[in-house]
Parts: sequence; structure tokens; C-alpha cells
Amino acid sequence: MMSPLATVVCGARARLFAGLLRPGAQHAGALQLHTGASCAAKSHYEVLVLGGGSGGATMAARMKRKVGAENVAIVEPSERHFYQPIWTLVGAGAKQLSSSGRPTASVIPSGVEWIKARVVELDPDKNCVRTDSGKQISYKYLILALGIQLDYEKIKGLPEGFAYPKIGSNYSEKTVEKTWKALQDFREGNAIFTFPNTPVKCAGAPQKIMYLAEAYFRKTGKRSKANIIFNTSLGAIFGVKKYADALQEIIRERNLTVNYRQNLIEVRADRQEAVFENLDKPGETQVFSYEMLHVTPPMSSPDVLKTSPVADAAGWVDVDKETLQHKKYPNVFGIGDCTNLPTSKTAAAVAAQSGILDRTISLIMKNQTPVKKYDGYTSCPLVTGYNRVILAEFDYRAEPKETFPFDQSKERLTMYLMKADMMPFLYWNLMLRGYWGGPAVLRKLFHLGMS
Repeated sequence: MMSPLATVVCGARARLFAGLLRPGAQHAGALQLHTGASCAAKSHYEVLVLGGGSGGATMAARMKRKVGAENVAIVEPSERHFYQPIWTLVGAGAKQLSSSGRPTASVIPSGVEWIKARVVELDPDKNCVRTDSGKQISYKYLILALGIQLDYEKIKGLPEGFAYPKIGSNYSEKTVEKTWKALQDFREGNAIFTFPNTPVKCAGAPQKIMYLAEAYFRKTGKRSKANIIFNTSLGAIFGVKKYADALQEIIRERNLTVNYRQNLIEVRADRQEAVFENLDKPGETQVFSYEMLHVTPPMSSPDVLKTSPVADAAGWVDVDKETLQHKKYPNVFGIGDCTNLPTSKTAAAVAAQSGILDRTISLIMKNQTPVKKYDGYTSCPLVTGYNRVILAEFDYRAEPKETFPFDQSKERLTMYLMKADMMPFLYWNLMLRGYWGGPAVLRKLFHLGMS
């Protein structure tokens, strides 16, 4: 999820906004690259970006300004680009799915080559990649922005179980509207929400839909008939204590059941049953009947990365956590969900990373050492109702790193409006155009305003 736009709470300062949204300053140092070798490629680009999602489109826009559009290409197979953070609200009936997507062509920076294909092989020793069409593309600099892979099939009974009613998932455009249908069709029984035993993108989303479901049941007079259960593989409700404490209070007040260390391993959609394994007692399972089931799928690094030379032992792009430069290949960089950065995988993290990576590449291109360091900033607007959000912002140390001069662990309408309306605007109009590198500018504005 993304950082808030100041104009909601600070309209007078909005006029300063545009002038401050500039690509970052550049610094100095020294570094050696191995950009001489290349395969016998059909195409060559100074900067090749793999992935046209949040990180890829954003970095393509930034690189266009740096080396010229004709020297940049994006490899991306999808025809549509989605602003996925809004799917939480789509699954709760508060937004339309159609509002979340645009043609991929519309977010590719003008003049940048869009190679509509899927990457099937990376050869960083020869500075080239191969696509599913057999095309080889060479590069001087490579940016990996391939996102994260949804592995529904790792749960027995899925994805075919989505053909049945009462089950949905906010993590796919194919299943998010089924969540809303399951909410509407709920009558009486268990409403179960899951969190898998893998890394995930937007780790707050699996519980956000639970709070929205509880609010919907109250609004429609069904709350007394609903037993709301969050079965999570984790051992805590949230990784940052300040926000975890606030969420625990909401869980108590709203009479929600949380079962820790429970991992969904099977869905029997024809019987409306979900099977969970106790991670503290391997092999011990429990069957839950459900009237509604929201599935957060297991996730992993994209298959093309798992066995590639750029991956770490777990399959993620192995980058320096401060500069985003690859640890072995100095002309290779990573951004977003596909990396092994030890922070929460969110669009807000991508925004912050993009500004750092822009500065890193600028200096690498000058054979200098990167000096700007990413601190792990990420953000998760924890939607707790149809008009309330707790805005969690934190860093690598799991310490709050808040933008606004008030306690962001409190539920607020202003934060909900940012989540629902301002963040999509910021995403489409600033971030994807390469003009948003996180909330640092906002903090400076507030500090100036307070002084």
C-alpha cells in the first residue's frame, strides 16, 4: 500500500507539492561493472526492465528521463495493469473492479519499447534474457521488477474450488468479486479468513477484509449470526507492536476469533470445508466448516527467478538492502516484491525504493558508488471499517516511521479517504510517471509547517 497524500489533511501545502516532486539528487563514489559481455541478441537496450507492474513502470519512467526513451524497454506479457491495493475495497463492495485497471499500454512511458512477452531465462553473465517467443534481448543495465507469484494450486482443491459459491480471494482480479458475492450471500455460520505460511504481498490485506466483513455484517443485521475467524500461519497479528496493540483492541471489541499458527492446506468447496494444519504440531489438522471463506494464497518468487543466477537460496532477487544493487552482478538491480529485501512487500515500499534505486543507478552509470540508502520504509493502511483506517508506516527495524504529526495507530476517517481516493490518484498520476519516491517530502513539509 502507498504513503498518504498530504492534501487531504494539509490542503494549503498542496501548491508546494508539484515543485518538490523531482527525481533525487546524485552523489559520488567508485564501482566496476561487467557490462562488456553480451549474447548474440536480436535487440539491445541500455536499460531493460523486466516486469510492467508498479516497480517496472515506475522505473521505466525514471530511466526514460535518464537515458532517453529509445534506450529503455519493458518486458511484460499482461494487457492490463492493476492498482491492486484497492482490491481490498472491491472485495468489500466499496469500489468497482473496473476502477482498478487500465491498459498496460497506457502506463508504459511514451517512447519506451513495450515487449509483450514473458521472460523465460536470465543470463546475467552474458547480459541478456530470453523470452517465451524465443527472442533474445541484451542490455547494459537490468532492472528486475517481476513481482510475486500466486500459488493457489499449493492448496489442495484450488483454484478449481473458486467455481463454487461462498469462497473468494482479494488477491486476484479473477476472484476478488467472488469475495463480495460471498459477503452478500452470507446467512449464518463461520466466516473464515486465512494467512498462508509464505511471504505475501501486502501482509495486512488478509485481515483488512475480515474487519470489513464484520462491519458489513453489522450493517446488514447479520453480525449475531456470524462467527468471524482469522486463521493465520503467523504467531502475531502484526509485526509492529504499536499497530499490533491497536489491532488487538479492535479484535477484542468486535469479538473476533484469531487462531495463530494455522495454515490452510485444503479446501473442500463442494462441502464448504477448509482444512488447516497446526504449524506447531506438524501433521495435526483441523477441519472448519464455512459459510464464507476468504483465501490468501501461498506466494513465491516467480518461477523464472527461482533457479536463475540472480536468485538467493530462497529464489528471491539477491540485492543489497540499502542500494538495491545486485550482490553479484553490479549492473543488475531489483525492486519490489521479487526481491529479498527484509521489509513488507507493498506498493508504498516500491515507491520509496524507486527513489533510492534512481539515485543508485545514476551513480553506477557514472562509475561511482551509491550513497543513498533505503531504510526499509513501507506502509500498510489497515482498513478497519468502511470509513476507518490505521495507517501503519515502519522500517527495517519494525519501528514506526510515521508521516503525520498525530498518532497513526488510531482509526481515522482521513486515513480511509487517503486509502480509498487519494492513493489511487497518487499512484496513477505521480508514482507511475516516476515523480513519487515515498513520503519524505511530506515529512519535510510538515516539519516546516510546524516550525
